[in-house]
Amino acid sequence: MKALITGGAGFIGSHLADALLERGDKVTVIDDLSTGSIENVRHLEGNKRFRLVIDTIMSESVLDKLMSEVDIAFHLAASVGVKYVIDNPLKSIQINITGTENVLSAANRSKCKVVLTSTSEIYGKNTTDPLREDAQRILGSTTIARWSYSATKAVDEFLALAYHREKQLPVVIVRLFNNCGPRQTGQYGMVIPRFVKQALLGHNVTVFGDGSQRRCFCYVKDTIKAILALIDEPAANGEVFNIGNRRDISISELAELVISLTKSESVIEHVPYEQAYERGFEDIERGTPDTSKLKETIGFEPEVNLEEALARTIEYFRG
Repeated sequence: MKALITGGAGFIGSHLADALLERGDKVTVIDDLSTGSIENVRHLEGNKRFRLVIDTIMSESVLDKLMSEVDIAFHLAASVGVKYVIDNPLKSIQINITGTENVLSAANRSKCKVVLTSTSEIYGKNTTDPLREDAQRILGSTTIARWSYSATKAVDEFLALAYHREKQLPVVIVRLFNNCGPRQTGQYGMVIPRFVKQALLGHNVTVFGDGSQRRCFCYVKDTIKAILALIDEPAANGEVFNIGNRRDISISELAELVISLTKSESVIEHVPYEQAYERGFEDIERGTPDTSKLKETIGFEPEVNLEEALARTIEYFRG
């Protein structure tokens, strides 16, 4: 198979490239390196079945050429992390909506299958436990920048489903719940790499808010396995799937676990949201995925528990 990965020099994209190459596929990555890193794919440079194109998905002509050369496109290029969205509100909206329209339009011209990576942020403030793919979306005011990410990713899903229904474009949508693992950066608001780095350096581990907010974390390679199983399942076309681990943990408990696993002398420091992000910031209280649809379709169960995922991430940062 010949595959294109948009945003393939990012955390998840680079692990997807690894997995596809291990299967024997040919992989082309397009990334403008705005949030991705060439270091994430440096180890692939000598592989004859791998190609890195440093460019942007905002270029329709570039996408047309690349899409005409492949069988499937994995669309991962997007704004990354709450902090990045807040600091770059206009760029985040443009890359998520215009960039995705460019990808889908180019794929349609080549009739190339698309896997669209969406997000658990879709559900917003809905605290239903667990969250099914057809759950209601509950968002805050448009004056609060973080909700723009949820809104734009919802538009991405609408676009992908419209291309599927109207143009018969083969599309699979995956909503990812808080991935973690080696190569992830805390630079844009991702909590686990930030905690791990702080603990290893002996700094205070900074918990935003009161730490009662709960999250489910899925090891990146488990996520990749689910995505690759879905592309080989005809029944997945035109469908939306949650991908995640159903075990939840509070952010305060996560901080304590990271400190314990790193054997650090760090202490937890609570930082108000207004100081960490922006005035009026609203967080998501909890978000647990209902993965029954995924299990029924491909038999997926996550294999790596949170402690092991953290241990592998800690080892990566030690290196």
